Amino acid sequence: MIRIQDLEVELGGTEILDGVTTEIEDGQFVGLVGPNGAGKTTLLRAINGVLKPDSGSVYVDSDPVADLSSKEASRRIAVVPQDTSLSFDFPVEEVVAMGRHPYRSRFSGPKPSTDGDSDQQIVEEAMARTEVQHLAERSITAVSGGERQRVLLARALAQDTPALLLDEPTASLDINHQVRTLELVRELADEGKTVVAAIHDLNLAAHYCDELRLLAGGEIRASGDPADVLAEDHLEAAFDTRAVVSSHPVTGSTYVTALPERPDDAAGRVHVVGGGGTVSRLLYLLSAAGYDVSVGVLNEGDSDLETARSLGLDAVTEEPFAPVGEAARREAEERIREADATILADVEVGAGNVANLRAAREADSVVVVEERPFAERNFAGSDAAALYRELCERGQVVGPDELLSAVERAVGEKRASARCDAT
Repeated sequence: MIRIQDLEVELGGTEILDGVTTEIEDGQFVGLVGPNGAGKTTLLRAINGVLKPDSGSVYVDSDPVADLSSKEASRRIAVVPQDTSLSFDFPVEEVVAMGRHPYRSRFSGPKPSTDGDSDQQIVEEAMARTEVQHLAERSITAVSGGERQRVLLARALAQDTPALLLDEPTASLDINHQVRTLELVRELADEGKTVVAAIHDLNLAAHYCDELRLLAGGEIRASGDPADVLAEDHLEAAFDTRAVVSSHPVTGSTYVTALPERPDDAAGRVHVVGGGGTVSRLLYLLSAAGYDVSVGVLNEGDSDLETARSLGLDAVTEEPFAPVGEAARREAEERIREADATILADVEVGAGNVANLRAAREADSVVVVEERPFAERNFAGSDAAALYRELCERGQVVGPDELLSAVERAVGEKRASARCDAT
């Protein structure tokens, strides 16, 4: 267990940490989140013992880190730093093997680990788990920043410690390697390793970590389950920005979307076409961003309709399990003509709701949110496919993370066109 008690750190006359107190249980994966300059890196350095606090203490397994020798501390805690620059020209395999130094005396050679594996076996396994075996003979100065990050993670694994500290472990990685790295770190925690990581991406932190610590102004502002820590009021206080917090539609984990700043008169009216639980998160986003939102046609009992009603949105409805009727379609068309932009979600289309696609043709400006190919969710045949192609050609096709910027652009273009017509 790692225990931090009343930690205070001042650097260059600036207070970085102010009375930080928290505990991290064995086998937990805890993420440190917060704005730049919140003290995440400083806290990691204090836990590792390389930074002496002005007051307060850090304990690892009930022992003060300040009382441990450098070698003993290195046998308990391994570190993957944020700065991956290395000036020496060693082969990658030798860099990874440096993780074994805490287990060697000044005059001794390689030693087996506590479970009997040799240094070489441990190094090879660490390289295999981080997928850097193919770099073994290459110079550390000749690999990319992302590859270097994985080499340093391999070195930390070779150190074979019960605790692992990572400072922005995904900062230099593309999205594929970000996920693979955090999947590996998650596996390590599941195997019993205690992990503390500073992570700038709140959504990755929420998905992979057992708990979070939200730092701001040198203090821990919130601590515990990601869903509790990443509450909208906590985020606004810590980051000084508005955000919408919802559940990711695929993973179910807490999902944060920052809202752009906009003048009070900049929001417009949008109509959303969805159903089957495909637009609940979009409705939260658009409503929180200040848009006047309508939605439909939705069947009674649809979870999207429940979300719309909880937000007080204007919804066009149909009877449970009934196909979209003529009256409901005309009502939806009226909402669409009144809207500055119409959003077509990543909804499954069948005979019962293909009328929603026909209604969307009334829109002057269309934003198509696409997460899956339409062929995978089209159960209404070639007519639906033709309607979908028409809407895509007329509008913008975006991913869910691009929705707000696309809607803002569409509303702006519609209003600019209206002003031109008026003159």
